[in-house]
Amino acid sequence: MNNSSGQYEELHISSISDLKAFGFWVYLMSDLVLFSIVFSAFAVVGHNYAGGPSPKELFNLPYLFGETAFLLLSSATMGLSIVAMLKDKNKFVIIGLTITFILGLGFIVMEVHEFYEMITNGNTPAQSSFLSSFFTLVGMHGTHVTFGLIWIVVMIIQIRFKGLIRGVKSRLYRLGMFWHFLDIVWIGVFTVVYLLGVI
Repeated sequence: MNNSSGQYEELHISSISDLKAFGFWVYLMSDLVLFSIVFSAFAVVGHNYAGGPSPKELFNLPYLFGETAFLLLSSATMGLSIVAMLKDKNKFVIIGLTITFILGLGFIVMEVHEFYEMITNGNTPAQSSFLSSFFTLVGMHGTHVTFGLIWIVVMIIQIRFKGLIRGVKSRLYRLGMFWHFLDIVWIGVFTVVYLLGVI
């Protein structure tokens, strides 16, 4: 009887875990649709400068390469954290997440500085359709990264106090999916908005 009850409980937990994973995939796909809409809007109005500055006048590619490096390196350290999680190495998971947080924070600081410089020079979202769609797309991605940083802090706290129990591992795995998703979106942003804009 106890064995049967244990098997039922294990099956129940597994079903809940599968349902949560499916729900998170649905969320990621809906987020992808949202980003696709904003990308499309940028593609339509991104060349309407209304007498304002063009991308060549605004963007500093070496600076943006540095910004991109922060985020891509953070993706690598997040991957290493997940590998450490699979080996039940709490200490290395926390170290990996901490480095990921620092790199992600560096990305956000650079992005905020970029926005600050543009706005203080009078290049606000109200100046042209290009700038309006630019701030919307890049700002939306930055907001997602910011929420990801908060999630990383929450996970570090949970690992320290709860250890790598089943629920923590499940949430950490979803965090890794979310973080890699943001890296993929950024590659699209960097290519479409920055590189193609400067070329």
